[in-house]
Amino acid sequence: MNLDKAQSLQLVSEISNGLGQLSSDTQVVVSPPYINIPYIMDASARDKQIIVAAQNMHQAEDGAYTGEISADMLKGAGVHTVILGHSERREYFNEDAHLLTKKVEQALEHSLEVIFCFGEKLEDRKSENHFNVVEYQLKDSLFHLKQSDWKHIVLAYEPVWAIGTGETASPEQAQEMHAFIRNLISEQYDDDLANDVSILYGGSVKPSNANEIFSKPDVDGGLIGGASLKAEDFLAIVNAI
Repeated sequence: MNLDKAQSLQLVSEISNGLGQLSSDTQVVVSPPYINIPYIMDASARDKQIIVAAQNMHQAEDGAYTGEISADMLKGAGVHTVILGHSERREYFNEDAHLLTKKVEQALEHSLEVIFCFGEKLEDRKSENHFNVVEYQLKDSLFHLKQSDWKHIVLAYEPVWAIGTGETASPEQAQEMHAFIRNLISEQYDDDLANDVSILYGGSVKPSNANEIFSKPDVDGGLIGGASLKAEDFLAIVNAI
């Protein structure tokens, strides 16, 4: 919940102007608040390298859900990617595996690409229960999907304990969890799918640590928080991919 219309347009303009020619396997995604999406869609249409995603969507097709946004509404605005299960949605809006399963299914039914977020809290990490928490979050919301559905899924691991807490996750800890996630997918489906799925890291990535994090073999990109609000920082992170 940051930036008004003018600020959002300025940020995307600076990002667009600062982007060089991206490699064919690199995507840049911006996710403005709902109210700014149409303006950012218009601005990004001139730059085919920037994808616009929504921060969330409702699980129902339509109905008496005042203030909510449906998959069809997003598609009508030209949006084809949505973030689901973000740690703040889980924490502040009590989104659980049951609800997120419905949201994922609704998004896929409307051919939206899903950036699915998950990750453990500090108490889970300290009690060494972090692998179990991540396994539960993935299995309960995603592992019922057909293998073909996964071409529309991007995973985003968020160690909640390393976001704005003063705690720091090391690149080695990121790699350890990403490798664990890839192994879970391999066991549930197969090695080909496990190797193909993109797994982003969302634990306070910034210019100073991006190179080291992205150098890890199972880290395919980043879900960027505060650093995405400054074009210079965000561009530095993109260039580290």
